[in-house]
Amino acid sequence: MFEIRFHGRGGQGTVLLAKMIADVVLRAKRGECMAIPEFGVERRGAPVLAYARVSDKPIYVRTRIYEPDAVVVLDTAFAGNPAVTAGLKKGGTIVLNTDEAPETLAKRFPGFKTRAVPAKKIALAHKLGSATSPVVNTAMCGAICAIFGLADEASLEAAIREGVPVKHDENAAAAREAFEHCSKEKAHAAA
Repeated sequence: MFEIRFHGRGGQGTVLLAKMIADVVLRAKRGECMAIPEFGVERRGAPVLAYARVSDKPIYVRTRIYEPDAVVVLDTAFAGNPAVTAGLKKGGTIVLNTDEAPETLAKRFPGFKTRAVPAKKIALAHKLGSATSPVVNTAMCGAICAIFGLADEASLEAAIREGVPVKHDENAAAAREAFEHCSKEKAHAAA
């Protein structure tokens, strides 16, 4: 079983991202997938967690994920928070929405693989959200699918178009751009 924990803020689409990952995995017939949101009376800007499990067997576990294989960070303000790497398996992967150089990012997280995704830049280029509050979930979805081999581009686009409430073309384009970007880049790990 492959487990992912998502860290974001209310309004970035963190919970929808976990749901889109589940949808795209099922569409691509890459196994079973379950999305689990965790939030209370959140408001825009408040910290939000979500989880996704992917398996080639039925998934019976329905709890939060305490020891993920990967962590996805939608808001760079969380990057320095110890909660981001809490429980992350040794050698696990951190996927961070940042323009930071991948080599520099790897030095900040010794013992883990790191992937830098310019999701904010991609979201702004496709007019998703505002300059102060870009909606990065579809770009991160494309990146995650490419990084972990969860789906092909056709399944990704179908899931995005059905899963997002507005701007279907723009969201699909953002997901494609991030998918292509991450298909070319490799993971970095500090020596």
